[in-house]
Formats: sequence, C-alpha cells, structure tokens
Amino acid sequence: MEPRISVVINTLNEENNLPYALRSVLPWADEIVVVDMHSKDRTVEMARQFGAKVCLHPGPGFEYPPREFAVAQASGEWVLVLDADEVVPIGLSLELRSIARSGNVDVVPLPRLNYILGAPMKYSGCGPDQDFQYRFFKKNSMQCSSLAHRDFAPATGARVSRLPYRGNNALVHFAYLDAAQWVEKMNRYTSIDAQQRFERREHASSFKALIHTMGMFLWMYIRRQGYRDGWRGFYYSALSAFYRLVTLAKLQGLERIGARARVGEIYRHDAERLLDEYGKARTAVKI
Repeated sequence: MEPRISVVINTLNEENNLPYALRSVLPWADEIVVVDMHSKDRTVEMARQFGAKVCLHPGPGFEYPPREFAVAQASGEWVLVLDADEVVPIGLSLELRSIARSGNVDVVPLPRLNYILGAPMKYSGCGPDQDFQYRFFKKNSMQCSSLAHRDFAPATGARVSRLPYRGNNALVHFAYLDAAQWVEKMNRYTSIDAQQRFERREHASSFKALIHTMGMFLWMYIRRQGYRDGWRGFYYSALSAFYRLVTLAKLQGLERIGARARVGEIYRHDAERLLDEYGKARTAVKI
C-alpha cells in the first residue's frame, strides 16, 4: 500500500499566495490541511474551495505559525510542511513519493529555491544548494515548535537524509515583493525572536551585536558568495545582518529596561517632572 502524504500549510491572510501552493500539491497529495490563524481575508474560503481540511488556531500569541498543532492535524504517515508562498514543482513531488515509498529514511531536508525582489537567488546562503529545509518527514520523527527559526528538529534516532538539488526538485519560495515588505516582516519577526531569546535567558551586548552583525554579512556575502547574486545579493546579505542587529538590540532593551510600556512609564515620569518645574517657578512664565 502506498504511504499517505499529508501537506500541512499554516496561513494568515494569504489569499494572494495560497492558491498557487494548493494547486502545486492538489494533484498528488493524499490530504491537504490548512491551519489558519483567523485570517481577515478570503484565505479560509479559498482553502475550502480546493478541498483542504481547514483548522482554526489563535496562534502562539504572536504572528508565528503554530507548527506543532498544525502537524498534529495531519493523518498521513508522511508530512510535507509548506508555506503559503511556496510551490512544489512536479520534479519534487515525484521524488517525495519515491522517498516515502522506499522506507529508508525518516526526515528529509529539502532544497529550496528562493525568489528575492523579483528573481531567484543562487547564492547568498539562500540558493538551492545552500538552503535546506526540514519539511518532509514521518509524522513521529520530527519535533515541532513555534520558536522563531527553530520550527523543526529531527527526533532522537531519526534517520536523516538530505535531498540533493538536481535542478527541478527544490521547493520554490516566492519571498519579498519589495524592500518595504522585507523591512515590515523583519520588524515583526525580530520582536518575536528577541522575546523568545529573552525567555530562554539569552543575553546581548553591544560588542556581541557588532561581531554577530559583521560576521553575518561577511558569511553571506563572501563565504556564501552573495556577491554573485549582484545587487540582490548585497542587499540580502546586508538586511540579513541587520536582522541580527535589530534582534540583539531588542533583546538588550528587554534585558536593560523592559518592554515598551516600561519605557513609556519612564518618559511620562520625566515629562511630569519637567512640567512640575512650571508650578515651582517663582516668576510666571508666559508662553
């Protein structure tokens, strides 16, 4: 009997992207599960039009997909986790079926081809020979979480085998229409990342931020040959390094002064102190 493959997609206001993801898995997936965080657009309606099983979830308390819950909704022996802005080409679908049928592996990191600012990237740390995602696995062989950039980790003892990139077997990721969208998403995700690091009692310092930021840029632009991606490679490397800087800045702010509300209290206190000086003045001040 052929092993069943469930495709799991987390969504939040993805009506523009979701139809492409669904059309790429509908011909071969045994089950499609869409876990939606109460979208305000037509995401849920579209998912149901394609015959997907739709589950609603409030999310983990911030704008990040509830991966563990989503995977738990799948009934297949094998699970492919797909983002709404990704597409599965036919070459990859055939390989996934073959892998599931073989029974020789439990977890398969998949190559991913990333489109950034209108074109596919081949280097910069996000080319298909560099970016591998833990997205295809037997259901009980993966530990899932809603930790930023730590969504998936193979379970102890799982047999892991990376799928080599062969030109037509990579997840295709359509990311970042423009720099503004990039910066908006960065602001949201760095806040999540910093808060989770704070809860894990990680620490930040200005020196650490400097070293990590410079190291990230050099690693992506030089070591991962981002310069070969032209202007896109430069900005991808620079903004990825800036992501690290912003995350550590937010983390250090949480460590030193607390959340935004705490800073607001400090500002209000000092504003009241300055205004009190008017009442204490012996000479009336004309404004």
